[in-house]
Amino acid sequence: MRLVARVILPLGLAVGVLTAATACAGGTPSPAPSVKPTSDAKSNAPTPTAPPTSDVAVTAPASMSCETLIPSDTVAALHKQGWAAMKRDFAFGPDPVPGGIECLWSDPAIASDHGLLYGWAPIAGADAKARQEQLVASGWIREDSDRGVYITADPRASLSQDADGYGMTYLFGPGWVTVSDTKQGLVLIDPRR
Repeated sequence: MRLVARVILPLGLAVGVLTAATACAGGTPSPAPSVKPTSDAKSNAPTPTAPPTSDVAVTAPASMSCETLIPSDTVAALHKQGWAAMKRDFAFGPDPVPGGIECLWSDPAIASDHGLLYGWAPIAGADAKARQEQLVASGWIREDSDRGVYITADPRASLSQDADGYGMTYLFGPGWVTVSDTKQGLVLIDPRR
């Protein structure tokens, strides 16, 4: 399991990233995420359901790179700060996912594992389900939503958290999976750019 810590960004970069990601209120993080309760006979509240998992993995564009995985204005802001991307295979632990990419953006002049992580990989069917189950069995937290299945690191083990208390998070969609060092970072990832 790889953990990546978010570094404190200069104001201009932080505003650009947060504006692109989501409108966030300042202050202390919300309580840690928890597993959503399911509906039962005593409750009429609907439970969000994940979209169906595709049995066919999506193919990434041939032009996908660290420079195209996230918005060009975010890439420009990171370069302006002197940051560069280190490209590596998208992997769950030691197991790479064919066709996937992970990009760790950081300052290459500073020896550190601190930075911003963005990744995407094609994954579907039984493989996607097995990866989700492995993460949950390892203590990660599952949340179903209209966007897909979020699997996030236990906040007690997260080196960094977003404004909502989420650390490193995967989002499984129909035929693909994304990963970022925080849940909010996931909204920046789109390999079709």
